Amino acid sequence: MSHLQIASHAALLYDCAEVTDMGSMQPKKMLILNILEILKKHSNENHPLTQKQIGELLEKDYGMIVDRKAIKRNLANLMESDYPVRTKSEQIRTGISKETGEKEENVACSDFYYEHAFSEGELRLLINGVLFSKGVSHRQGKDLIHKIESLTDDSFQYRTGHIHALPDNQPENRQLFYVLEVLDDAIGKKKKIEFTYNSFGTDKKLHPRLDEAGLAKKQIINPYQIVTANGRFYLICNHDSHENLAYYRIDRITDIQILKDPVKPLRSIPEAENGLNLPSHLAEHLYMFPGKSERVTFRAKKYLLNDLIDWFGNDISFSDETETDVTATIRVNINTMRMWALQYALHVKVLEPKELAEQIRTDLASALNCYGI
Repeated sequence: MSHLQIASHAALLYDCAEVTDMGSMQPKKMLILNILEILKKHSNENHPLTQKQIGELLEKDYGMIVDRKAIKRNLANLMESDYPVRTKSEQIRTGISKETGEKEENVACSDFYYEHAFSEGELRLLINGVLFSKGVSHRQGKDLIHKIESLTDDSFQYRTGHIHALPDNQPENRQLFYVLEVLDDAIGKKKKIEFTYNSFGTDKKLHPRLDEAGLAKKQIINPYQIVTANGRFYLICNHDSHENLAYYRIDRITDIQILKDPVKPLRSIPEAENGLNLPSHLAEHLYMFPGKSERVTFRAKKYLLNDLIDWFGNDISFSDETETDVTATIRVNINTMRMWALQYALHVKVLEPKELAEQIRTDLASALNCYGI
C-alpha cells in the first residue's frame, strides 16, 4: 500500500471526536504518516514508545490532539500494511463482544517501535568508513555522516555527536560524488569515459595535467572497477594504446563524461586474461602502482609478523624460521614491493628476484647521498 493510499485510508478512520487539529499545522488525513514519522525519529527496539508518548509527540510536533483509539487503529494499519512497525509487548485480553454478547479474546499491543534497516553497529561502521576516506573532504564527510545518522532514530545522533570533529585538512574535489556516479554508470554500461586528471599545486588546489600544447589533457580510458585502497578511491582501467591495467585516484578526476564507444574487453588485457580477482589483485598492488607482479622472497625480522599479515594477508608463506628471523614469499607487484621494502629497510632484506634487490640497493645509496653520506 502506498503512502497516498494509507493517507486516504487514514482520512476514513478520522472523526472529530478522535482528532483535534490545533491551528491546522497538519492536515488531519496525515495522522497515520505523522505517527510513522514519530516512530522513525524517536524509537528503536531498545527505546519503544507507548501510545501515550506517541500522542504527546503528535501534539508537540504536529499540533494534533489525538484520541488513543485513533492512535491504536493507525498503528494496527501500519503493521498490517507491512511497514516495519513492531511491538515489544502483546497481551491476550478476554472480554464480551458488544455485537454478539459472547466472550471473545483480543490482542492488546503496547510499546511500539520502528525497525530500522541498519543496526547501530552497522551505522558506526559506515561512519568510520567515511572518517577514514582520505579523499573525502571535511565538509563532504560531515554531510555524509549527517545522512547516515538520519537512517536511525535521534538517540543515535546524540550518542555520536563527537564524531563530527573531522580534521579539516583534506583538499576538496567538489565533483567527487558526481564522478563516482558517472563511473558506476559507465562501468555498468561498459562504455569508455573521458575526463581531466589533476595534480595539486603549491596553492593546495587541483590543476589539470597539460598536453604538449599547454591545454588540459583529456584522458580516454576503459573503466573496469572502482576500489578503495589506503583510505582512497581508485579506478582500475586501461588505455587502448597499452596492454596493462592503469590506476587513477578518483578524487583527482574532474570533468568526466561517458562516451558512446564500448570498452575494450577486460580479458583482452594480458594480466586480466583470467578475469580480475580483486582480493588478490589488491594484495599484490598495495600502493596501486601499475606493472607486472612476480614472486618475491625476502628475509624479515619476526617481530614484523603482524605487519606482514596486515599488508599481504593469508597469501604470504613463511619458511626457514629462526628465533629472530623468517623468510617470506609472496606474489606482488614489483613497483609496490620496491616501495614497501624501502619503507621497511631497517627490518627487511629482499632476496629474489636479484634485479629487484639490486634496484633497492641503488635506491638506498641514492637516499644516503641526499644526506651527504
